[in-house]
Amino acid sequence: MFKPRLLVRILPVIALVASLTACNDDDDDFEITPPENLRSKIDYSKLTDTTAYANFFADNKGTKTVDLTPGSTRLLMFRAINTYNGTAVGTGAKLDSTVLKNMFANTGNAFTDAALNTSGVNLRSVYASSLSATDAENERKRLEAGFGAVATASLSVSATAADGKAGKLGNYLVDAKGIEWAQVIQKSMIGGLQLDYISNVLLSDKNLALDNSKVVSGKPYTELEHNWDQIFGLLTANPVYGGKATATSSGESFMGSYLWEYNKEDFPKIHMALLKGRAAIVNNDPTTLKAQVAILRPAMEKAVAAAALGYLGKWKTNATNDAARAHAIGEGLGFIYSLRFAKLAGADAAFSDTILAGLTSAPNGFWGLTNTKIDAAAAAIRTKFNITN
Repeated sequence: MFKPRLLVRILPVIALVASLTACNDDDDDFEITPPENLRSKIDYSKLTDTTAYANFFADNKGTKTVDLTPGSTRLLMFRAINTYNGTAVGTGAKLDSTVLKNMFANTGNAFTDAALNTSGVNLRSVYASSLSATDAENERKRLEAGFGAVATASLSVSATAADGKAGKLGNYLVDAKGIEWAQVIQKSMIGGLQLDYISNVLLSDKNLALDNSKVVSGKPYTELEHNWDQIFGLLTANPVYGGKATATSSGESFMGSYLWEYNKEDFPKIHMALLKGRAAIVNNDPTTLKAQVAILRPAMEKAVAAAALGYLGKWKTNATNDAARAHAIGEGLGFIYSLRFAKLAGADAAFSDTILAGLTSAPNGFWGLTNTKIDAAAAAIRTKFNITN
């Protein structure tokens, strides 16, 4: 997350390792050990765009082997943070940065849903977890600094925002620099939580090479199967990813929604890739598994990069509407921060921070933005991600 003081400029960088290995391993090859006597091979032709992920996979006794709980719980926690941040504008509530930090770390019974408080999982330990321990902790602290920034801005929720004055700009809460921290936080978490943990940790070669020959003690699934299930749970709350999409709505949230909005080419492929990847693990089929990884990872990076460009563009097209512009740049800044997790494209913190610094170099932040700064940021993103349209 960006340090609020840098947001004065404004964001110089937002700069458990879970039970999985946190660091990405870019080995070119991995093998899957077959789960002997556990599963019958799956006929890929039986998988369809309407196959419900959680109900399809079972062992030879007919026991369902999918447990989406860790991923689904984290998605609910992400949603709870986002909902809490929205209460300032919605009800005039003053936000508490300690509550946000406790939600992030799942401490202090911060969630209104008691099941989340007792779930045994949290967001903080997996946020930016592909990085070194030191770098990951720095990113977590930067996100937490954003919690402080949104809480401070909420103290002025009854005021009308202006250059140098925090408050509401239209329907959006911004700080004295015109930054909508609720959006910066949400979009940064799409990158630091969903993009990084799914693409750079769960889909890393190192984690795809975990033991698949036996079930986890007391569970019906292998460790590798369960890791893949976490991907599905963290991406979507729907039984079929994208199954609720319409011409005007993705039916999804966060990363799942932006894949629909900004990567229409790959969006229809995601559910089948998730199904076939899980089936490939059962079938001891690394070739098919790698093919699904090759769909999922680039698709997410493309969506984040395209979203960053999209919101930079919305800043320009809303030239006479300061509220719409502030909302667009808040989202844009969060997505630009998230580009540091686009490892396939070769992006990193230095790339992301350079763009952020260029956008926020004026001492009054949003209020000092110009078309020249927006165009320079967009050009850098297009070049890095080879986007021509």
